[in-house]
Amino acid sequence: MGSMHPKDLSIIDFSYDLPADKIAKFPLPKRDESRLLVYHSGKITESLYKDLEEQLPRNTSLIFNNTRVIEARLIFNKASGSSIEIFCLEPDDSYSDITSAMLQKGKVNWKCLVGGAKKWKEELITKKFIIDNKEITLTAKKNEKKNDYFIIELSWNNPALSFAEILHYAGILPLPPYLNRVTEEPDKETYQTVYAKQKGSVAAPTAGLHFTKALFNKLEKKKIYPQFITLHVGAGTFKPVKSDTMETHDMHSEFIDVTIDLIEYLLANINENIVAVGTTSLRTIESLYWMGSKISQHNLVHQEDLRIEAISVQQWDPYPILSSGITAKTSLACLLQWMKRNKLDRIISKTQIIIAPGYEFKIVQGLITNFHQPQSTLLLLVAALIGDDWKKVYQHALNNNFRFLSYGDGCLLWKKKFTLAT
Repeated sequence: MGSMHPKDLSIIDFSYDLPADKIAKFPLPKRDESRLLVYHSGKITESLYKDLEEQLPRNTSLIFNNTRVIEARLIFNKASGSSIEIFCLEPDDSYSDITSAMLQKGKVNWKCLVGGAKKWKEELITKKFIIDNKEITLTAKKNEKKNDYFIIELSWNNPALSFAEILHYAGILPLPPYLNRVTEEPDKETYQTVYAKQKGSVAAPTAGLHFTKALFNKLEKKKIYPQFITLHVGAGTFKPVKSDTMETHDMHSEFIDVTIDLIEYLLANINENIVAVGTTSLRTIESLYWMGSKISQHNLVHQEDLRIEAISVQQWDPYPILSSGITAKTSLACLLQWMKRNKLDRIISKTQIIIAPGYEFKIVQGLITNFHQPQSTLLLLVAALIGDDWKKVYQHALNNNFRFLSYGDGCLLWKKKFTLAT
């Protein structure tokens, strides 16, 4: 592919035929019995998630995304019998982060998609439900129509309750659209990772769905301890690339929340095998490099009034060639120094990073992930990591009845031209 800029990539080159019967509609009864395709230096082998520790050298760092999927779908039934669905995407820009927005009491403003918007004639629509034997009324009001979403004001008549609690009782867990089925009771558990903690995603970081307490225990015996970041997965993760080339595709931006301890950990283990569990973890870790790189390049280490937006990662930031001169060590050290100077114990920001062939990985050496849809930005990320061999990996998975997408099997992919440190 040479040094082609990812803007010029043609999405049609990242297509493959995915028959409907290869898409896993339901998870396996035991999460860690899912199959694991292992790719290293052009070779493909097969294993199971429950034996993952056999595939990882001792000094591996596994980085997980501990976001929790929220019950983002709210159905309002009208007296006429028709219904309006409000899909809560992310907080209005007036909130600094998702967590504080989720903790709002009484009312909140949210960016939402609205199904059946044409039927929403009257100003307010309401929904009644029960929490602790008390009837709660949730009221929705259309505040503003934007290009591809609405700003909706949601209010409820019990100011003691947070928005997180309201969603939990009134909302429905949003399964990916390609499963083409309604959310069932077991999904409430199976569509969350066992370590899900920070509420805010509208889709699960699915690579983590295969991990169980038993698997974590096996990894621990090998001195592989989980480390956690948070990236709240937005609905944009399912957004197909509709433009012919990537240049006109607007990559979705998502909230990340990373503690100073995790950044110190990455810096201390920068020469080890750092493996991201899921594309979301990978995008977060690599985004940290670009944040530190901006601080280093523009000599911002001692700047105290720097707004976090100034170093947040835009779609094409990683691609000017001049950026690759800064080592991961220097970049993370600059980020840490700036955080300490500003007395920050965590980075809460947005990332719009797009990782596509042509991207030079800075921190991550390997990726554990599911099998992704054709022509998706997630598939571009896989191709960035292992080059054209993604076709070989996906063909092997299709030929050998691996299960695809969110509830399917997965793979452990080591970066092309990467030698394992053992």
